[in-house]
Parts: sequence; C-alpha cells; structure tokens
Amino acid sequence: MGTARWDPTDWSAYAVSTAGKTTDAVFASRGIDKDLNPFGVAVRESRDSDLNPASTAIIVGLDVTGSMGMIADALARQGLGTMVEEILARQPVSDPHILCMGIGDVRYDRAPLQVTQFEADIRIARQLEKLWLEKGGGGNSCESYNLPWYFAAMHTAIDCFEKRGKKGYLFTVGDEEPPLDLPAAAIVRFLGSRPQRDFDSRELLTLVGRMYHVFHIIVEEGSHACHDPRGVRNRWTELLGQRVIGLSDHTRLAEVIVSAIEVNEGRDRDRVVKSWSKKTARVVQRAVGALGPARTGAAGVVRF
Repeated sequence: MGTARWDPTDWSAYAVSTAGKTTDAVFASRGIDKDLNPFGVAVRESRDSDLNPASTAIIVGLDVTGSMGMIADALARQGLGTMVEEILARQPVSDPHILCMGIGDVRYDRAPLQVTQFEADIRIARQLEKLWLEKGGGGNSCESYNLPWYFAAMHTAIDCFEKRGKKGYLFTVGDEEPPLDLPAAAIVRFLGSRPQRDFDSRELLTLVGRMYHVFHIIVEEGSHACHDPRGVRNRWTELLGQRVIGLSDHTRLAEVIVSAIEVNEGRDRDRVVKSWSKKTARVVQRAVGALGPARTGAAGVVRF
C-alpha cells in the first residue's frame, strides 16, 4: 500500500469536516472494524511506487485505553496533517508511509491491537478514524505496547529496509509502563498465529529493532504517568534508553515525532528545537533533550 501522494488540500477539507464534532462522532466505531482487525493478517506492506519511489515506513501506535482517546483525537483532527507535511518539507526521511495502530491490554480488552494499512495520502486519516476507542485497560500498571512490536517484526514488509537497508520508525504512545512479556496465548487469540512460547519484551525489542527504530512517547498528562512519573520513565528507560520521549502537551505529538526522526537521522538537536514556534519549541525541547542520532557501526550499519 501507499501508492498515492499526500495532498494538503485533501487534508484541509478533512479537517473542516471534523471541526466541531465530538470525539465520539469522529471515532464512531463501537467495536473493532474489520479492516483494522489484525487477526489472520499475513502482512501489511510499505512498497515503493512511482509517486513514492523511496518510501519510509512509519508506525504510530496509540494507546486507546482509559482517557487516552484524546491522543487519537488530537492526531486525527490536527496532528496528522502537521506530521506528514513537516516530514515532506523537512525531509529527514523520504516518502513517508504511515500506519496507525490502536493499543490496549491483552489481559483485559477485546481489541488490544488495531492496525491500519501503510498509506501516504488522506487515507491515513480515513483509516485512523475507524479506530475503536475501547477505553479499556486494567489495573496492572501496563498496556500491551509490545504487541505492536511483535506485529511489526512478524507481519510487516517494508521496502525501505528490504531494498535499501534503511530502518523504518515505530512510535508507541501512552501513559503506562511496558509489560514484561507477551504471552503466546495472546498472540494466538488476537493475531491468529501460533508461536510455541511466550516472548520476553526485551527479546521482542531486539527482534523488531532489526527493521525499525523504536521509540516510546510517554503521555505525561495521562493519569498513570501523573501518578508515578519517575517509575514510568525508569521502566521505559531500562528497555529503550534514550529513545524514551516525554510528551508534556499531547496536542504537539506530531511535532515531537517529526523532531525525533530529525535528531535520529543526525540533525542538530538545538536547531531542530529552534525551528518550531516558541510554545511548540518548549514541548519539543523537553521531549528530545536527551535524544541523539542513531549509532552506526564501522560498515555504516545502524545499531539498536
């Protein structure tokens, strides 16, 4: 997928069509949409095309538990256009193909993973609004942020990596801690594949890190992150190191994602921060202040 090209006029028309609507009106699904159900999906593809000859796969996984629906809402109404248009203008990577995910909890939710196609045009928004904001989760202090890692590692095929040896990007976004593992029973139940054992989260991170630069964005406005900010940050840092990003204003998610990609691709962090307006720059500075460029080995191979 991803054969079309982004048109700002399409986005403007879409933004006008959602203005004034409630979150429940924009995200009208009351169950998982068949097009977003990952059960039985063999692969989601990001392929080069005439309009996108050097595609870059970008996955954005959004926590849709509890009050986290605000993240999907802000991205659908405002942030998506900013994210795509700034990537196209700034060109930290070429020809973005974006896949969105909805994330829940495999122990409590009916739909702990929802997955769009990789798209490059307004269909990104049209598919994003199909997300079911289940508003579930449980009392276990974590959500299944590692389920997107498994899906990306085992069920995506991306030309940026297969043709050019260049990793895609995977961002999970939420306010809770990472889980310790991903049970095989959950993979069977929600994806339909049959692994022989459970997966440790560190093992999954290594697996997906072969193809993707993996980041987690902590929504600091979320109730769990507000309750235990240090604990949430420390547990994520144990897994991801510097690729843990604090988001102090959820309406600036798009700008933070773009900035993280820029810095990871080697651009000067201070210049990236100063490229935004004052209010946004403060949010971005807080978010990427500890972030550095991706490390490469002697042969130019990116190390996770």
